[in-house]
Amino acid sequence: MAKRYDLIVFDWDGTLLDSAAAIVRSIQAASQDLGLPVPDDVRARHVIGLGLQDALAHAVPELPPCDYPRMVERYRHHYLSSDHELMLFDGVPAMIERLAQGGWFLGVATGKSRQGLDRALAHSGLGEYFDATRCADESFSKPHPAMLEALMEELVVEPARTLMIGDTTHDLQMAVNAGVDAVGVSYGAHPPEGLATVPSVACVDSLGALDRWLAQNA
Repeated sequence: MAKRYDLIVFDWDGTLLDSAAAIVRSIQAASQDLGLPVPDDVRARHVIGLGLQDALAHAVPELPPCDYPRMVERYRHHYLSSDHELMLFDGVPAMIERLAQGGWFLGVATGKSRQGLDRALAHSGLGEYFDATRCADESFSKPHPAMLEALMEELVVEPARTLMIGDTTHDLQMAVNAGVDAVGVSYGAHPPEGLATVPSVACVDSLGALDRWLAQNA
C-alpha cells in the first residue's frame, strides 16, 4: 500500500509519555508554593501542550508577570523530582520502531523545553528514531504553526504529506494552522468532546487504536 504521509509528527506529553497527571500535580504544587489560587484538574490539564510560561500564565491568571520565573522554577522542581518515574504508554516503543523501519520520517513537536525533551528522549531510549524535533523554547508556542513548519522545512516534506498526532486541541489547531492533517488521541490531557471541536482526520481512544490506524492509513 502506498504511503499517504512522509512525515509523522508526535506531541510528547500525553501522547507518547503518560505524564498528564504529573504535569497537573506540578502546576498545582507550584501554585501552592507561591501562595496563589490552585487551579483545578480541568484547568491545569487544559494548558498541557503549551509552552511552559504560556501554560502557567493561563492556568494561574492571578500570577503577576514578574513572578513567571519563580513559578517556572517551582514547576520544574516538582516535575523533575519524579519525571524519571514516568512511563511511555504501553506499545509506544514498538510502534515508533515499526514506523522508523517502515521509512517514515518521524518528528516531535512539544511544549517542553529543549533541555526537557532531550532528557525525556534519553530516558525513554527513543531518541535514535526521531529525525527532527522542535520545542516551545525554540519557537512560538502551540497552536502557532511554527514548529510544524520548521520540521517540514528541515525534512523537505510538504504539508499534504505530513501528519500531526497529539492529545490536545492545541496540537490539532497547530496542525490546522500549518495546513497538515491531524489525529487526536483522547487518552491524554484533553477529553474527546474537546478534541472534536477542532478538525482532524481521526480521533482514537488508545495507543493500540492509534497504532492500527497508522498501519492502515499512514
